[in-house]
Amino acid sequence: MTDTLVFSHANGFPLPVYRRLLDALRPDFESVGVPRFGHDPSRPATTDWPYLVDELVEYVNALPATGQRLWLVGHSLGGYLSVLAAERLRPRVAGVVMLDSPVIAGARAAMLRLARGFGLDRLVMPLRQTLQRRKHWPDIDAAHEHYAAKPAFARWHPEVLRDYAERGTVADGRGGRELFFDRGVEYRIYRSLPTARVAAVGATLDAPIAFVGGRDSRELRHVGVRATRALVGERLYWVDGGHLFPMEAPDATAAQIRRAIDAMRVLQRTNDTAVGCASDAPMDPSV
Repeated sequence: MTDTLVFSHANGFPLPVYRRLLDALRPDFESVGVPRFGHDPSRPATTDWPYLVDELVEYVNALPATGQRLWLVGHSLGGYLSVLAAERLRPRVAGVVMLDSPVIAGARAAMLRLARGFGLDRLVMPLRQTLQRRKHWPDIDAAHEHYAAKPAFARWHPEVLRDYAERGTVADGRGGRELFFDRGVEYRIYRSLPTARVAAVGATLDAPIAFVGGRDSRELRHVGVRATRALVGERLYWVDGGHLFPMEAPDATAAQIRRAIDAMRVLQRTNDTAVGCASDAPMDPSV
């Protein structure tokens, strides 16, 4: 039977942009997810994202009951949301895979809170670029040409780049195209990033967590990998590429997601066997 994988997208990149990656996970996984976080007025982006977590939890709880546990997989924003939602969804969650969502803890978390208070978080997050992002084009081809000419998109898989033009934009009602993901929402999500909460919640989960990082990820270099390694242990995997490696190398990303989930399945079988052996052990008559 095919497992259900709940995929949560990165900030600014709605779920349809990941079509190539999610197709690569078939037939092992049936992938579903929230199309875009933060656009429901009743679920706004506020500090530590409580309403975005609500949105993911409510989405999962509305899925048909199959008796199977779910895999929560998320990229950047989506990885953090997956950990935070897993706290409230247990025991439905079999495991979590974070894609370049480095854990922020300790002094780095304190520094980020301080930087946010002084408006210095713009030095580590693309706040100005987000607000200045172009949002209208005359048609899909014009959007595609716009992105294809930018160095930041040069490493993207051609199919993903085309999907970003087609699925990352929608009709604007005037014959043109506009961004599907509102740049104001994207800005507010960046400015309300959780600091130490993900690490704290992750440490309490019964479900295992794995991490897949980009070897050239600038975001990962800024945060470091120490806190992430402390949370996931040996379940740490790599893909060649930057922070947006799921867009650059969707097939390699899918392979590492499978590898991470396979490792968590082995861990669970080992734990289940240990629990079973303990329950079958004869009771000591002297007790």
